[in-house]
Amino acid sequence: MSAQTSAGPAGPDSPTTIVHLVRHGEVANPRGVLYGRLPGFHLSEDGQMMAKAAAGFMAGRDVTVLRSSPLERAVETAEPIAAQLGLAIEVDERLIEPWNHFEGLTVGVGDGVLRSPAHWVHLRNPFRPSWGEPYRQVAGRVLAAAADAMRAARGHEAVCVSHQLPIWVCRRSAEGRRLWHDPRRRQCALGSVTSLTYVGDRLASVSYAEPSGPAGSRAAGA
Repeated sequence: MSAQTSAGPAGPDSPTTIVHLVRHGEVANPRGVLYGRLPGFHLSEDGQMMAKAAAGFMAGRDVTVLRSSPLERAVETAEPIAAQLGLAIEVDERLIEPWNHFEGLTVGVGDGVLRSPAHWVHLRNPFRPSWGEPYRQVAGRVLAAAADAMRAARGHEAVCVSHQLPIWVCRRSAEGRRLWHDPRRRQCALGSVTSLTYVGDRLASVSYAEPSGPAGSRAAGA
């Protein structure tokens, strides 16, 4: 799918650079809480396999830059990629999960915190959204992080490990689509790879792959 945003002109000799946005693998979360930015949430055994699948997807690619969200689940996903490519992991705070009012709580229709009217005020505006970091702000910081990774890897490829919502709203912004959306319809499975192709400084196209296959699509997470 073609991107509609542009960061500047591209001449006939402009280098092509690809930035791969990798979503972390499945997280061990037996209580089913919305873990957000909380520390102490690590990859499950299946999540570790998803991280290895993402590393396999990068094998043989011309990746020269590897960056990650600071959260454990993202760094743990980046580790087998680092081992595969012989690169050091650089932490970029802009790739972090958005903040969320419901962090650390269980959220669902008819159960969890949504049973309490005290929390309903935070659901008043799904377009911003009112329960957490604004979509526009999230998309802006992730696009900026991707652009910096592109410049650092110019003419080669870069990998940035992040989370579902940051990757999804970044993609929607790149494709010129509205940022508010139905979370159930996000195309950003666990361990998936959303690739941004730049020609010069211009974001030219977006592609998507699921190295972990259907398992990553079915599993839930952030």
